[in-house]
Amino acid sequence: MEGNVHLEKKNRIGRIRFYHPKGNSLPSSLLQKLVTAFKTAEMDPDIGVIILESEGNAFCAGASLSELKTVKTLEEGTAFFMGFADLLNTIRKMSKFVLASVHGEVVGGGVGLVSACDYAFATDTASLKLSELSIGLGPYVIEPAVSRKIGSTAFAQLSLDSAQWKSAQWGLQKGLYAECVGGREALDRTLNEKAERWANYAPEACKELRKLHWKDTQNWESLLPENAKITAHLALSDFTQNKIKSL
Repeated sequence: MEGNVHLEKKNRIGRIRFYHPKGNSLPSSLLQKLVTAFKTAEMDPDIGVIILESEGNAFCAGASLSELKTVKTLEEGTAFFMGFADLLNTIRKMSKFVLASVHGEVVGGGVGLVSACDYAFATDTASLKLSELSIGLGPYVIEPAVSRKIGSTAFAQLSLDSAQWKSAQWGLQKGLYAECVGGREALDRTLNEKAERWANYAPEACKELRKLHWKDTQNWESLLPENAKITAHLALSDFTQNKIKSL
């Protein structure tokens, strides 16, 4: 039930594919495997660009509620949410562009993961939702990534409408998705065309351009761990504990 992560490479494209039977949710073990895969791809000189994708019907259901139900102390809760902080910071510090292939629904931490990618391709079925408030939490760890991508006003709408799905077209209009296509076949074709082109650009030029895109985010190194503690504190409240146990 832990799921898996695979890194494949071909034609200077590294593909990181993850899967979990519960809607591609992300328990700590899977978050750690994703961090390892990104670091491996970063160090591989034969990889020029990275594609993040998943298997199954949904793209990502966010944090594993099954694991969250087992959290009993502030230390355990902080360690749990630090999994997302570590993953976002790992992507932030990459020198290679990361493309997301979003083929289905995206929830909670999954929205943060897509936001951390440099360019996201999506299908019309890639609706999204930040459900944290509905269970007594808040998207603190992922907020810097989401707000950076779609702006504070759209983030406020998304985080307050915690029970409301937003369409893929909403995600396109707000900038979460760079391109939105009709289906999986069109998604793969469009993404592969861009990836093949970008994979053969000069590595040093890509590295410096990515630094420019990610300027003024160095504070994430301390900000995301602080936000992980805030989320852990909320996760231990009676309201949240009762909510997640009922799911």
